[in-house]
Amino acid sequence: MPLPGDLAALAGKVSNWGRWGDDDERGAVNLIDGAAVARGTAAVRRNVAFSLALPLTEDGLQHRSSPTRQNPKLETYAVNEPFGSVAFSDDKVTTALQAATHWDALAHVSYDGFLYNGFRADAVTASGTTRCGIEQVGTLVTRGVLLDVARVHGVDRLDPGHGVSGEDLAAAADLAGISVEAGDVVLVRTGHMQLWLAGDRRSYWSPSPGPAPACVQWLRDHDVAGVATDNGTFELMPDANGEFDMPVHGLLLRDMGVIQGQNWNLEELAADCADDGAYAFLLSASPEPFVGACGAPVTPVAIK
Repeated sequence: MPLPGDLAALAGKVSNWGRWGDDDERGAVNLIDGAAVARGTAAVRRNVAFSLALPLTEDGLQHRSSPTRQNPKLETYAVNEPFGSVAFSDDKVTTALQAATHWDALAHVSYDGFLYNGFRADAVTASGTTRCGIEQVGTLVTRGVLLDVARVHGVDRLDPGHGVSGEDLAAAADLAGISVEAGDVVLVRTGHMQLWLAGDRRSYWSPSPGPAPACVQWLRDHDVAGVATDNGTFELMPDANGEFDMPVHGLLLRDMGVIQGQNWNLEELAADCADDGAYAFLLSASPEPFVGACGAPVTPVAIK
């Protein structure tokens, strides 16, 4: 179904369709060039690394009753099997690819029958997608920038109904003393991850603060290569009208071609940034290259 009129107008303004050619399936990660990588490497001053991923475990983020996104289930199918002078053990995992810390591929969302760049939505089938799959992202190493919106508002965690706006992102960039540039990946901290870390699973999922349509133009103006958040739904949920809708998914993935990450643990990184005043870092965050997948797990690492 189509977007409402105001969002349809915004979609037209921020669209990147055709910007990198009619056959492009990578979207805004095309903005990561040598200069973006150089900014990231220049941000490394102390040689310390922070993992932003949650553990992959059967007792993970997803509700056990979920019919779709199952937590990882590990099976060790070879246990100390003899092989010559040694014995080996092997495992396999059954999991939803978006069950924990992950990137959404551009194929993850469509509307009006189209994916990013005008590819037909029926490119996605039960066998995977033939367009805009997560493997198109490739190697993702660039400058990461933490925009700590919770800290801007002087709180540990934003209220569940807080929709992150362009003004919030601008204020967080000012607080960090950073000018976000083309090819950067922006990490938006709401503090909502604190609920999950404290064991409050139900409150973690909904209601949740997160990016609202009011931040999309700012992200487009700054030509970000990707955006990740510290919640389970990425965007404000429910939205400002109390609806369980996901317009920001459509605007970013389908219109702008900007990959988005969810369930990123930004707490340790945020504490360090507040301590040393440096909010930029080298970010290594390549998704697992599942060919034809609409998303994939990632272990993002921030190096300062």
